[in-house]
Amino acid sequence: MSLRLHAPVVLPCDPSCAVLRDAVVDVVDGRVAHVGPAADAPAFDGEVRRLTGILIPGLVNTHAHSPMVVLRGLGGDLPLLRWLREAMWPAEARMTASDIGAGMLLGAVEMLRNGVTTSSEMYFHGPELTDAVLRAGSRVVFGAAIMDLPGMPWRPMTDEITRWIDADGLRFGPHERVELSYGPHSAYLIQPEALGEIAGLARDRGALLQLHVAESPEEDVDQRAAHGSVPQLLERYGVLGGRVLSAHSVHLSPEDVGIYARHRVGVAHCPGSNTKLASGIAPLRSYLDAGVPVGLGTDGPASNDDLDLFEEARLAALLARVTAMDATAMRAADALLLATRGGAEALGRDDLGALEVGRWGDVVHVDVDDPAFATGLDAPDDQVLANLVWASGTRRVKDVWVAGEHVVADGETTLVDRREAQAGVTAVSRRLR
Repeated sequence: MSLRLHAPVVLPCDPSCAVLRDAVVDVVDGRVAHVGPAADAPAFDGEVRRLTGILIPGLVNTHAHSPMVVLRGLGGDLPLLRWLREAMWPAEARMTASDIGAGMLLGAVEMLRNGVTTSSEMYFHGPELTDAVLRAGSRVVFGAAIMDLPGMPWRPMTDEITRWIDADGLRFGPHERVELSYGPHSAYLIQPEALGEIAGLARDRGALLQLHVAESPEEDVDQRAAHGSVPQLLERYGVLGGRVLSAHSVHLSPEDVGIYARHRVGVAHCPGSNTKLASGIAPLRSYLDAGVPVGLGTDGPASNDDLDLFEEARLAALLARVTAMDATAMRAADALLLATRGGAEALGRDDLGALEVGRWGDVVHVDVDDPAFATGLDAPDDQVLANLVWASGTRRVKDVWVAGEHVVADGETTLVDRREAQAGVTAVSRRLR
């Protein structure tokens, strides 16, 4: 399959966040084959689509629990630990594998309509979750949730994902739409020695290890008392060194940031969830200045409560500015890169997050028939970027392609009926209530 997308503006999300005018993106056999000005494009004999807006890479959601759409709004006015213990965990204990499949299907639909083509999920019942993603046509990095609770010992959960990886490999599905990974919940739910063992299994397989770190000041008091900080614990017990994604990472010291930089730990920055739960504001600028790979995450749709990465990009930039009391601390271009290239880097993926030759052809078309773009696409580069990040948002996502497959057309998913997916979640939610 060969597809050429021709648009007035293409933002490939290279490190400089270049703005290409009257440019094309060629996708051949699922991957980007060429990006550049139309005047310099090679001859092309495939399908050509002439578009009127802006092309950007598919957004990368580095931390989510998307099946929680079935719990959206539950316990919405509680702080983190009470929200988990009183609202989430009791409800999740009643969720079946099919409930999780229904929730993930609608979550994938919602994200695709928001321009998110890849999400990193930490949850349960992987076969049903990944099947839902494949049905919707999006991508997932599935982190099998591992806990150590009464009735939920960590080792069988770890052995299950290890067997799956060893049987099917890290990536599978059409155009490698599924990646498997380990998802130990946190240092406060799993003992350090077990975390070290799980991390060793992940390193042996080149797999990502994703876990929650220092989301709120109350959650890891014992770990900090015993080890100084959670990053110090992780370093001491051999958890770091492979592909590691640290979700939230709100309450870290400069020394902790140095540990992350030393080991190239990726951070999933979740400003929407962290502010809604009053967990705090992560030191985003410190991470970036230290060279720590940072992407954006929505967290679960019961703690955010949406799956909107454009909103996360705006909020991340706004919080970085007001924290530093410096309006130059985070530019519109920086925010866009966090949602795209930065997310791929945080996940340890060099095949996502940018429109570059060899990467997957995951492309989003942003419609510009909107007051947000009334100043025109012929405006200066920084103004076009500003209007996209600050003024536009998910409402203008018109088309989405994943590996060149048209999965959103005119704002609606093409492979899944959105209303049917919504009805499926309604039925699950009513039963859980």
